[in-house]
Amino acid sequence: METVRVVKIGGNVVDDAGKLERFLSDFARLEGPKVLVHGGGKIATAISHGLGIETRMIDGRRVTDAETLRIVTMVYAGLINKSIVGALQSEGCNALGLCGADGGLVPARKRAAKPVDYGFVGDPAGFGLDTATALLDSGLVPVVAPITYDPDCRSLLNTNADTVAQTVAVGLSERYAVELVYCFEKRGVLRDVNDEESVIPEIVPELYARLKADGIVADGMLPKLDNAFRAIAAGVKNVVICAAEQLLEPGYGGTTLRR
Repeated sequence: METVRVVKIGGNVVDDAGKLERFLSDFARLEGPKVLVHGGGKIATAISHGLGIETRMIDGRRVTDAETLRIVTMVYAGLINKSIVGALQSEGCNALGLCGADGGLVPARKRAAKPVDYGFVGDPAGFGLDTATALLDSGLVPVVAPITYDPDCRSLLNTNADTVAQTVAVGLSERYAVELVYCFEKRGVLRDVNDEESVIPEIVPELYARLKADGIVADGMLPKLDNAFRAIAAGVKNVVICAAEQLLEPGYGGTTLRR
């Protein structure tokens, strides 16, 4: 079975022009079929402020009202997405930019307003496997922005990019062997958060349980690893957590999560 890599980058890469340029050069050199999912970074916030539109956050999450939805759609699916596609084309990588709404790639449902109303925020509700397969089989490299669409409420929706990447990876696993690579700020899962060299090279469920019980893995890393193991349980071959600079290192130089 052919392996497809799904690579996700966040704001720590998108917001740094030099880091993004280096990453895209490395990504272009990855062999085989691949998909890039990107987040939005701070650009939408900066543009909102420039237009006099207040950015509201609840528990660290952006509230997407109607005006904010217009901005994040323009920035995520427009400016950022097409800038990445253009840079990849310059590297000889035949990329195609799209968002979850295109080709029914990631259908979504608008999140309920209770207990917290985040506005026009969506949760994935499916995957357009035939669309993705057609693109990959034609040699194109999909670059996916985290804007989705709810056909019931007929609205575009702002969606968490990590969740979009997981949805793409799980959906593709019906037809391919899939490796999901999350490029985070750290070099991997660390035994000591103050020591960048203390990367745990591999974690299986039994070890994960021990790391949680001992408090070695805690706080913000817990939901990331919980989601990663859910992706593996749903059919993804393995999930890697590494830094963007490690993309071409053997085993990505990070932490690999397996069954």
